[in-house]
Amino acid sequence: MTPAPGTAVVVGAGISGLATAQRLAHHGWQVHVLEHAPGPRPQGYMIDFFGPGHEAAQAMGILPRIRELGHAFARADLVDTHGRARASLRFDRFAHALGGSVVSLLRPDLERALRESLPDHADLRYGCGPRAITEEPDGVRLHLPDGHTLHADLLVGADGIHSTVRRLLFGPQERYLHPLGFHTGAYTFTDARIHALTRGRFCLTDALGAQMGLYALGQDRVAAFTVHRTPETNLPQDPRDQLRRTYAHLGWAIPRALELCPPPEEVYYDLVAQIRMDHWSRGRTVLVGDACQAVSLLAGQGASLAVGGAYVLGEELARADNIPQALHNYEQRWRPVAQERQRAARTGAQWFLPSTPARLRLRRLALKLSALPGVDRMVATTLSGRPTRAIQDLAPESTG
Repeated sequence: MTPAPGTAVVVGAGISGLATAQRLAHHGWQVHVLEHAPGPRPQGYMIDFFGPGHEAAQAMGILPRIRELGHAFARADLVDTHGRARASLRFDRFAHALGGSVVSLLRPDLERALRESLPDHADLRYGCGPRAITEEPDGVRLHLPDGHTLHADLLVGADGIHSTVRRLLFGPQERYLHPLGFHTGAYTFTDARIHALTRGRFCLTDALGAQMGLYALGQDRVAAFTVHRTPETNLPQDPRDQLRRTYAHLGWAIPRALELCPPPEEVYYDLVAQIRMDHWSRGRTVLVGDACQAVSLLAGQGASLAVGGAYVLGEELARADNIPQALHNYEQRWRPVAQERQRAARTGAQWFLPSTPARLRLRRLALKLSALPGVDRMVATTLSGRPTRAIQDLAPESTG
């Protein structure tokens, strides 16, 4: 007999936290979501949402809204310092190779779709997070900065790669954080000329060691994405200054895009890293998303894995005889999926941002060959990873 739903506290109102809250509320839990940030984060880069998360979103009934918030791109272009396309990948061929199951959208918009799917009775608090956590025989107690406490039958740490829940209950970040030698950034700006240059396509600079991507949104807004190689694990105090110094040499529209970079507090900036742990749960506490399985942006499916993992956790809690058994089942079912994507990311890092001219030329050639029949499917399979039935085996037959 499955346990009666109780009170769950989810720490983190990002993709994995909101997806977890949606599933728990769907199955009758009283859900409290605590988010340290003062409100929804506007920063974030464009993602291609496909794979297990896409399947989970369909089962959750939120896929139509995600599609509404998506952006259409005809192709991705590798461009030189003069803006000339050196190689291209057509999105329609990529989507066709994935069965049409891909949506391009900004990370904040995916969070928006998930946030809108929460029921009215879900308690979502911004500017709030645990100061301390006490494990009790019948649950977990969170001590909040204002002196109040919250008791939970289940605590979910969904607070990202720098998770507070993980630090308080599983130990210091250094045990689990594995930097991959890159920093990344993202921001949006408004410029009619760059918007016209990038409309309908994703433009990525074709360069060694550092690259910047630009893509047009609505109303002359443009989104910028950056990644560069660095052994540094500390983050700069002024990310805008760091971006301007690192990417100015890329030419084309990049200097103007850097000139329009907003104030540091409006820039997303972080190191590219993975989280690797032996166990994702302890007692009545469990970690989801980047808090336990960060694959890094090199894998291309962080958001998908966040939604998929949250879905699996919610369904296992609805099926198991008790909470510890559900947490064990969740990890057994989902860990192989996350580990496979982590391995793929480590292997593919050299191609995501080439470090030698030879690899740069090979990446360019691979994109050109992707237009050939059969090769497009091979490329799509490489990017999406091996198929998994982790979602299908839990989802109802009619997923809407």
